[in-house]
Amino acid sequence: MIDAVSHERLWSLRFSRRGAIIAAISAAVVLIGLIFSIIAFTPIRTFIPGYPDARTRRQAVQNARRVDSLETRILQWELYTENLRRVVTGRAPIRLDSLILQNQASREAVDSVYLAMRDSALRADVAAEEQFYVGGEARNLPIEAQAFFPPVRGVVSNPLDRDLHPYLDITAPAGEVVTAVLDGTVIFSSRDDDNGYTLAIQHKGDIISFYKHNQKLLRKPGDAVKAGAPVALVGSSESLTSGDHLRFELWYDGEPVDPTLYITF
Repeated sequence: MIDAVSHERLWSLRFSRRGAIIAAISAAVVLIGLIFSIIAFTPIRTFIPGYPDARTRRQAVQNARRVDSLETRILQWELYTENLRRVVTGRAPIRLDSLILQNQASREAVDSVYLAMRDSALRADVAAEEQFYVGGEARNLPIEAQAFFPPVRGVVSNPLDRDLHPYLDITAPAGEVVTAVLDGTVIFSSRDDDNGYTLAIQHKGDIISFYKHNQKLLRKPGDAVKAGAPVALVGSSESLTSGDHLRFELWYDGEPVDPTLYITF
């Protein structure tokens, strides 16, 4: 640029091929960085095809639970087949009490075939739970976001009534395994005059589950249990005549809640 009066050069701008290339590359880098930031740190990323939203993640957890249920059913059939094979060949069948108490002091008497099957099932359970866990620490989720395991497979014969009885009665075969609905710590495990053999588990998020009218308890106070782990056997104590069933209670924040809202029996 030249002054119109003095004809002095005020400033000049020189373009070169190298400068143009550098300017174009810099502009492209800035544009790419801006687009990446917008997509990565704003809700716009949910519009990307294939990006997992909350519904997709919830469906993935439900599918994992279905797979776990199928694996459990397959394990039962494998056990049935093995026992049938043993009876046909004249050998003693696998003892069910040894299967449930394999982690206790009598584990040396447990059949090696069952131990191998249970080890495989446990590894599958852990893998199914961990593949959807993305945090570095355990999260204290509300009850609506918890993935509950059913305490027993059966039929709800007596639904919850908040005014009359804060529990469900679930009809199931005598001796059926009762499992923990969530990870937690056993806070009560004893015989009660009104409810027979009773067990209670404290879970995170102010959740407590009660398992009553059992014929046998498999855990003691202070035991840490995982979701789906055996904790008792279905049945009634000697003084109860109400049939083979599990009386199940679920408490949240000090109030009884309807387990059927969160658990599929």
